[in-house]
Amino acid sequence: MRAIQVHTLGHPRELVLAEVPAPAPKPGEIALEVYAAGVNFPDALLAQGKYQDKPPLPFTLGVEVAGVVNALGEGVTDFAVGDRVGALPSAGAFAEATTALAARSVKLPDDLDFVTAAGMIMTYGTAYHGLVDRGRLRAGDRLAVTGAGGGVGTAAVDIGQALGAKVLGIVGSEAKLGAARDAGAAHVLVDGEDLAERVKTTIGALDVLFDNVGGDQFDALVRTLDWNARALIVGFTSGRIPAIPANRLLLRESEALGVYWGPWSAKNPAANRENFAAMFGLRRNGTLRPRVHERYTLANAPAAVEALMDRKLVGKAVVVVRD
Repeated sequence: MRAIQVHTLGHPRELVLAEVPAPAPKPGEIALEVYAAGVNFPDALLAQGKYQDKPPLPFTLGVEVAGVVNALGEGVTDFAVGDRVGALPSAGAFAEATTALAARSVKLPDDLDFVTAAGMIMTYGTAYHGLVDRGRLRAGDRLAVTGAGGGVGTAAVDIGQALGAKVLGIVGSEAKLGAARDAGAAHVLVDGEDLAERVKTTIGALDVLFDNVGGDQFDALVRTLDWNARALIVGFTSGRIPAIPANRLLLRESEALGVYWGPWSAKNPAANRENFAAMFGLRRNGTLRPRVHERYTLANAPAAVEALMDRKLVGKAVVVVRD
């Protein structure tokens, strides 16, 4: 089968389209015919050896997949061959076949196409878990989303508006304004000087901050938290992990909460599937509107990862493996 592999850690342009054997499922895993794979920030980090997981070389890239089950590993009872599934492999999605833990997989409804599904598993799984399980988002809450023009950001904006929050998106450039607006942000700001004051003027003090950028943006936005606010720490695409002034949390009785959906979903597969069932229902009634902004062929997957790493990718990109 064809697969996009990391043979040498470094720039995504060094990724290799190779012929490799199809993997067999281990105990607790399912094997999938891959139809589509999402492009995510961990892919860029994995290619460079900068992610917390470091698979041995060579390995196939890709951590988000949608496809059809074609084999079951020992002990798997909640899936059957032929099931349409979205899954979160630790690596291996940029290929014609892959494996994933059954515990980190969900069945897809018949009305959800594979490309849209491949753009939802990691991004919407992360955003929903963060906003609902950790952030306790309520209708009417003032929600700010950083990185609102990217994959996780547009998912958080979409979920926020679907649940009735007043959503402010913060993007890194003018080029990403449209993606945040299309996702449902009532207001969108471009990062820059006086960000905290501009946020307060636009939407007021925040009830929930969904931050997947870190760095200077988090430093500014933690000053905008209202009483009992929840600051959700999702990632650090800026490259700098911020320090949290504890007095800011004390003075507003606010909370800083980590969001690490991948391990949580593996530990809580039933709750994770309930989250997706809720999202699929919101999509079915038209409240939730997941979208894929760019599509790449398998051979061009390295270009997608490079665009993501260089901050040129707008919204969510998906690698289409099979039509």
